[in-house]
Amino acid sequence: MLTYGEALDYILGLANYETSVDSVAAAARFNLDTVRHLARLAGWQGGRYIHIAGTKGKGSTAAMVDSLLREAGYRTGLFTSPHLHCFRERIRVDGRLIPERAVARLAWQLRPLVAELQRDNPQLSPVTTFDFLVVMALSYFSLTKADFGVLETGLGGRLDATNVVTPLVSVITSISYDHTQILGDTLDQIAAEKAGIIKPNGVVVVAPQEGEALAVLEATARERNARIVRVDRDYRWRQGANGLDVEGPYGAYTGLQLPLLGDHQQVNAVTAIATLDMLRQLGFALPAEAVRRGIARVRWPGRLEVLRRRPLIITDGAHNADSAQKLATALQESFAYRRLFLILGTSSDKDIAGIVRALAPLAGRVIVARSQHPRAASYEAIEGEVRRYTDCVSRAGSVAEAIAAARSEAGSHDLICSTGSLFVAAETREALGFRSIYRSYRPCTR
Repeated sequence: MLTYGEALDYILGLANYETSVDSVAAAARFNLDTVRHLARLAGWQGGRYIHIAGTKGKGSTAAMVDSLLREAGYRTGLFTSPHLHCFRERIRVDGRLIPERAVARLAWQLRPLVAELQRDNPQLSPVTTFDFLVVMALSYFSLTKADFGVLETGLGGRLDATNVVTPLVSVITSISYDHTQILGDTLDQIAAEKAGIIKPNGVVVVAPQEGEALAVLEATARERNARIVRVDRDYRWRQGANGLDVEGPYGAYTGLQLPLLGDHQQVNAVTAIATLDMLRQLGFALPAEAVRRGIARVRWPGRLEVLRRRPLIITDGAHNADSAQKLATALQESFAYRRLFLILGTSSDKDIAGIVRALAPLAGRVIVARSQHPRAASYEAIEGEVRRYTDCVSRAGSVAEAIAAARSEAGSHDLICSTGSLFVAAETREALGFRSIYRSYRPCTR
């Protein structure tokens, strides 16, 4: 039997493209053969799944679907990535992180299967960290008898390891430019990769999309004889005086209390509701009150999250140009402040110019910070873009130092926003004492 630390060292010691800066090399080995073989060796026999892909909003939508199902009385498994504070966040059942002992036991059971697979099938690509975690999640959901598994893709869709499942409902959230070295540099190419999760004769819920991406998704659904539910066509919603009002083909909800901030989260909420409507059409009991409670109780840290007040300190994992623009809109529409202190750190493979273009013009002061992640962009790469908009820019040795510097200057009516990646969001939370995704102090080990 392994200890938790030994298990994690083994998992992280596999090929790990999340920490690799060579995305072209990563793209060259993507396929589903390896993860399919490993899942079969592990004895996985399928289950009920909701599979979610997209560029933005897929994690929030997954969290909402999970919350709605739990409030309806179902036992749920949730698989998401990346994590904020520890690996165990990626695999949850009924909202609880997979225990350390379960990680250790499953790693101990799966490790010899990895060795067997790679010994007997030398033609297959090596098992990656993400492959291993997908099979671990599927095994854990089966072991704990989860009624549903909610799976968020890691990258793309067609060749993502999560695409070994045959879901009851596929969901595709907003598509924009990201991971262009791997997925393609046009919206139709990226959409084609995301559309890979649409199954023959299946059901797909599609969030509002740009026309180019929508055309690809609709064409794929037709080719595969899949039913497509378009959120922007089949549902209407607005923020009313008493909350979010949603009207769809299977009923209406008024006054929903959505704790996640930003208009984009309203779209994600409606997408989650449309997903539950499809499950209801398949015969699952999902009462309206469960929707109301599930929306009200959803939590998804690191996304337009208010961490402190006076001055306001907000963190958001915006990591591409489109999500940065949505963050900029939310800052202007949802908050009143005198001056904006922007703490910015991105990954090196992102559209740094686009992120800076959306946010820097709003800032009275920009502090460039590098996260501890191996893919963090250099100071020079970010600062060079920022200086196109302002000379009021400085560097900090870490995200924690940037937070301290901003707090020393900011007045009680100012706003400090730390953003650019989920890695920056995580380090922002940790600098302010949040070492767990839970508000109550429950520290997460590695």
